[in-house]
Amino acid sequence: MTNSFNHNIQAAACGTSRIVGCRFSLFPMSDRFVPIILGALEQTDTSKVWVQSDDVSTCVRGRHEHVFDVVKSIFLQAAKSGEHVVLSATFSVGCPGDTEGDVFMSEDDVRLNEGNKTSVDTAAQFALYPMGVAHYMDVIYDAVKAAEAEGTFSGGIHYASRLDGTAQQVFRSLENAFVTSSTKTSHLVMTATISCNSPSAKPEHVQRKGE
Repeated sequence: MTNSFNHNIQAAACGTSRIVGCRFSLFPMSDRFVPIILGALEQTDTSKVWVQSDDVSTCVRGRHEHVFDVVKSIFLQAAKSGEHVVLSATFSVGCPGDTEGDVFMSEDDVRLNEGNKTSVDTAAQFALYPMGVAHYMDVIYDAVKAAEAEGTFSGGIHYASRLDGTAQQVFRSLENAFVTSSTKTSHLVMTATISCNSPSAKPEHVQRKGE
């Protein structure tokens, strides 16, 4: 009875806080993975986000500008190693009961890691999950159309859409998809797997796109 009551309270609170969160894991394909991961975290300014790391992943929370700024910076710092790097992330906004760290919502919109202009060929697979709206497919289609207009969309695959471009372009499309979609639903989740410096060949349709 108590668990059900608490669940109902949390459900009713869904969307009351617009704090954005991202839980991610970084995977450098290298025997130097420890210094690459720690170095990427240390070289990124996280002072405008709530951040917590454990032995599995790192969570950052705050305004969407700073969450995406920090996650992109960590990826770029790791990419500078030249190693094949993969970042697996789940972004969320409007999660029931997600209020811890709301103090960071009062930060201004100046991004602290924009000075990192590292350019690296990057691929991503992302999926959007608009919660509690009957027109969820329209939300997803609109995000795909926007990525097409930005020149990063490389086609649909099973359970995801693919983006290709520089890291700057790919992260811009991911952020735009997330932010725009979040205005159409109270609770939104986006998953993304982002890769650079991969030794594997790109799929043929992506190679043709670049010709």
